[in-house]
Amino acid sequence: METLPALIEALPRLFSRGDLVALAVFLLCSALTTQLIEHPPRRRPSVSSLMGDHRRRWMEEVGRREVRIMDAQLLSTLRQGSAFFGSTSLIAIGGVAALIGQTDQLVSLGRDFGAGLAQNAEVVWEAKLLIVLLVLVNAFLKFVWAHRLFGYVAVLLGALPRSDAEGLASAVARVDAIHQAAARNFNRGLRTVYFAIAALGWFLGPAVLALTAVLTTLMLIRREFFSRSWRALDESGRR
Repeated sequence: METLPALIEALPRLFSRGDLVALAVFLLCSALTTQLIEHPPRRRPSVSSLMGDHRRRWMEEVGRREVRIMDAQLLSTLRQGSAFFGSTSLIAIGGVAALIGQTDQLVSLGRDFGAGLAQNAEVVWEAKLLIVLLVLVNAFLKFVWAHRLFGYVAVLLGALPRSDAEGLASAVARVDAIHQAAARNFNRGLRTVYFAIAALGWFLGPAVLALTAVLTTLMLIRREFFSRSWRALDESGRR
């Protein structure tokens, strides 16, 4: 197995033009999906943006309440979710890292299934696994940061002044800003996991990678803009 710097330097030489095009489609789909979901058209907000409005209302209600035990429990649930997905991503990272050192068995399995593999197929598969690994690491980092931000929200929630105290509005706005950032990173982590699964299609060929990336994008757009959840959250009567 080549060292990591040498492998990264060799990526352009290892992949065919079809692989590079498919990888570009994959990265473009991922970036455009995030851009569309986080900055949707005004006439068609995404589920994520609608939930952002509801989170803002939640924080406003927290400022009016004297007893905030329920809010602390809800934040604990959100933090547990980010911890779960962070742990799951870490397990997946370990699995992919272990596969990088055993690509000879994967190549042998591919030949058994009749796949047309080149002589340097072992190195190519190592490079593909490395890219999948980087995508999973990106997801893990987002979940870890979301977990920490949810912890910040809990601290700020505990520091909120009484409902009739001066400076309550600015304190609530501060809590809401950190809460929105935590949810944004958590949602980005989830989308990254979706695309990490889509990246596995690369082992069946560049056309499959491009197809899985496009299908993942369409699935996320449908869930964010045309799902039953969207209709339930939208309050403007748009359908």
